[in-house]
Formats: sequence, structure tokens, C-alpha cells
Amino acid sequence: MKKHRIKTTEYKYVISPYEEPIAYVKSGDVLEIETEDAFAGKLDREDKNPETVIPFFNPLTGPIYIDGARTGDTLKVTIHGIEPLRDWGVSSIQGHFGALGGTHTTRILNEPLKNQVFLYRLEGDEYVYNDRLRFSYEPFIGTIATAPAIEAVSALTPFAQGGNMDVPDVKPGNVIYLPIQKDGAYLYVGDCHARQGQGEACGTALEIAAKVTLTAEVVRGKNIKWPRIENDREMMCIGSARPMEDAARIACCEMIEWMQEFGWTSEEAYQAITMDAGLYIGNMVDSAYSVVAKMKKETVAPGGGMWKNE
Repeated sequence: MKKHRIKTTEYKYVISPYEEPIAYVKSGDVLEIETEDAFAGKLDREDKNPETVIPFFNPLTGPIYIDGARTGDTLKVTIHGIEPLRDWGVSSIQGHFGALGGTHTTRILNEPLKNQVFLYRLEGDEYVYNDRLRFSYEPFIGTIATAPAIEAVSALTPFAQGGNMDVPDVKPGNVIYLPIQKDGAYLYVGDCHARQGQGEACGTALEIAAKVTLTAEVVRGKNIKWPRIENDREMMCIGSARPMEDAARIACCEMIEWMQEFGWTSEEAYQAITMDAGLYIGNMVDSAYSVVAKMKKETVAPGGGMWKNE
């Protein structure tokens, strides 16, 4: 097992199978990945316009080539830590973005909301804007993905192999599993958040530049359709789509299929998620919405891991 420090000045704004990898690593290596915030560090004053400060948003570090990863395998990413690289973070309200304003796909006649920038200072283990807007540091990775087989996907879009899901459970202490559709996996990471509630309502979380420490391992011969997350207590499936109901359906169907790997019938699993599942919104603002279905491990697979034979 080797440790790699990975950083770049040439960030990517699409998740693509055609980019030249910026690093080549082996399965099981520890990666320390430096990432920029969603505004590429340019939204550093409150008098700047968050809609025009940069031409593209969500810069990603990658792709990272994982030696031995093959199409049809699964990439297991264990998240060890997320450390801020600056003593500030930023959020914003944008006139043409967010769940409660009009966008180019959600057209309304009302006037756009007023743009406003919120610069938060890191004070101890809190990010502080004022006496009311102060939040403890609860970091996670907003965007993480492997590359599609053929197409290139915007860094702002969540899809079947991850992307901009903005799911708070992609955090230190948890493991996320991603489908592999290209040899080498081509891992992309970025858009770290110091804090975000479920849904990311205004469209911008507490955005930070960060160093992400993770281990990327290839699970050979195990093929999944959508991202999965686990920790010692819970197992989760993520679906991303519009309308939101379809994202929820994907997450629930994926959970049922995962439970079937442990011997449940589809009917039993359908009953179980009806009585005992948690369901929450990761994001309700991006080009596709992300929904997470959760089940307790003690219910589904007492003493088990991600796979039935673990």
C-alpha cells in the first residue's frame, strides 16, 4: 500500500472517459487529494456576483487511474478524512438557481431573487457568518464519480456512477461504492462541503477547498448499477433523476435488489423498506435530484458487510 498526494491546477468540469489521467495508483493505495471549492476559490468577497464569478462551476480533481479496475467491477472508496485548506468557506443565494427560485428549466414570471454572498470564517470547529449563521464542521464530498463508458457528464450533474449528488453521507467514516464502466475507473473528486442540510435548498452549501484522504479499492467481479454507501450501522442506495419521485424509486429498487443479495425475496424487502427505511433528499437543485434510501444493517444483514459473502 502506497500513499499518493494528488493535486492539480487544471481542474475538470466534465466527468469524462477521454481525459488523460493525472495520477496512476494501485488498488488499496491511500490517496490525499487536494480539491477546490465549487467557485474555484474566486468567490472570496461579498461584493462579487456568484453567478458570473467564473464561467463554469464545480471544478474536479481527476481523473485518477486505478490499476486493475475493469468494466463491470465496483470501486470501493473508504473516506478517512476531509481537511479544509483555507480558513474560510462560502455560500450564496443566486437569482437563477436554487429550489425556491426560477431557473432556465423551472420558468416563473417572478423577479429573480437577489444575489447574496455569505463568507464564513473558520473559528475552532465552527464556520461563522454571524451570531445566527454559525455551524459546526460536518464535512462531506459533494461530487465523486467514476467515468462513464462513452459520454462526458457535467460536473454539476449526478448520474448512475456518482457525480454531483450532494449527499451528506459521503463523509469520513463511511464507504461509498461506485460502478466502474471504464478500465482504470477514472475517479473524479471535488466540491467538498463543510456543512449542508438535506436537500441543499438554496443550491450552494458551505463550499470549501479541502484535502480528501481516501482509499480506493477494486472489488472484482461485483457489478452494481448505482452508488451504494455503508458504515457499521447502515446501508444506503442513491438514485438520481427528475422528477424526484423517480430518484426515490431508483433508490428504493436498488435497496430491494441489495437486500435480495442477502436472501430476501423482493416482496419481503418491499415490506421491510415500507416499515423501516429512511428516505432523504441529497439535492433538490441540480440537473437531476438525488435521493437516498437507508436501512439498518442489523435488519438486513446482521454481522454482514457490503456483499453476502463478507
